Amino acid sequence: MGIEVVPAVGRFEDAARVVGTQKAGAGGCWCQSYRDARVPNAERPEALRQQCAQEPGPGVLVYVDDEVAGWCSVAPRSSYRRLMRSRTIPLLDDPRDPWSVVCFVVRPGFRRRGLMHVLLAGAVQHAAAHGAEVLEGYPVEAGGTRVDVISGYVGTVELFEAAGFHRAAPTTGHSGHRERWLVRRELTTPTPG
Repeated sequence: MGIEVVPAVGRFEDAARVVGTQKAGAGGCWCQSYRDARVPNAERPEALRQQCAQEPGPGVLVYVDDEVAGWCSVAPRSSYRRLMRSRTIPLLDDPRDPWSVVCFVVRPGFRRRGLMHVLLAGAVQHAAAHGAEVLEGYPVEAGGTRVDVISGYVGTVELFEAAGFHRAAPTTGHSGHRERWLVRRELTTPTPG
């Protein structure tokens, strides 16, 4: 099985196959809810098209045997309006603009193959390649139990910890009645100020 993770830049049609066809809760998102929820549903496909047309792009895609299988939204936190204004996910006192991993989508038929781990590794590489110094995620605390697809779109603490992230701060946010954490991974050594 050939697996490859690539940036979504220039790949709008494949991104749309993953995020534009979701049902049950994510049908109108087009990965715009965190970027700017004010964008009307009818305009969200075009917003994603524009984001896929320029660097660094809105995220990364995973392919299995050359077929698009999943998506991870990763970009500078400052590009996510909802995160910058969040009352539930704190902004840490850090002068750097961290990059953020805000969601994962794996298409039906490709689930339960570990592709979220592959997507997260690809997101780390993508952020580092674009100069990110620190990467954040906002996953749910699974506590060793299974998380449903709708609640698990943010990933689990265990997923992020397996990729070298650490718990940086609790949040007051929830997904599927599960607590969320702010997790971080340093990508470069901070320069003493």
